[in-house]
Amino acid sequence: MDEETEKLPIVTHLDELRKTLLWSLVGLLAGVIVAVFFVNPVLAFLTRPIGGMQNLYAIEVTETMSVYMRVALLGGLIIALPWITYQLLSFVGKGLKINERKGIFIALPFAVLLFIAGVAFAYFVMLPTSLAFFQEILDVTTSIRLKSYIGFATNLLFWIGISFQLPLIFFVLTKVGLVNPKMLLKGWRVAIILIAVLAAVITPTGDPINMLIFMLPLSVLYLLSILLSALAVKPAKTEGKE
Repeated sequence: MDEETEKLPIVTHLDELRKTLLWSLVGLLAGVIVAVFFVNPVLAFLTRPIGGMQNLYAIEVTETMSVYMRVALLGGLIIALPWITYQLLSFVGKGLKINERKGIFIALPFAVLLFIAGVAFAYFVMLPTSLAFFQEILDVTTSIRLKSYIGFATNLLFWIGISFQLPLIFFVLTKVGLVNPKMLLKGWRVAIILIAVLAAVITPTGDPINMLIFMLPLSVLYLLSILLSALAVKPAKTEGKE
């Protein structure tokens, strides 16, 4: 940590945090404005696994508007996510050394890639298997409501996309000095339990098959987290030798 940063009073840190949150909110607002123009294509994309919008129905007068705004807000959040992440990392980075800041900002593009990978996994694997499970659990004709389906699909895609940030989170935590590779290796049993709990919370169905589908990639991501943690701690060791 820089000496100048250490000497800053708490009021200054709170002011910096306020500015960070304000700029993040501005980015979110801009993202929502952009997302409004793409709601219909996004809805067409989201409803493709169910056969399109024609297979859904609405029973409330305001239901279509609430779904429209939900998709716009979530789309805006996804659009603004790189900007919001940049703002938060900038705030945290002020208390780090120069090489630590570089490592964190290099990781920023990977946050976007990991989120996209998580959303793709949820859309092409988790969503179809979950829909099949719900529709085939009983031998009855299922009429799916628009609000219910969009809430189900967006929650699944967003939270699994967020969960794919696990390697990046541990990379940043290692840079800050809160964790290290040995700690992650020793805690693999606890990690498996936490992954199982997370799978049970995020996975829309309670069956073990869907939980396993989610647990396998997340377990691989945990192993990748250990590797990235080792890469993050390596520069610090090299610096200490110099």
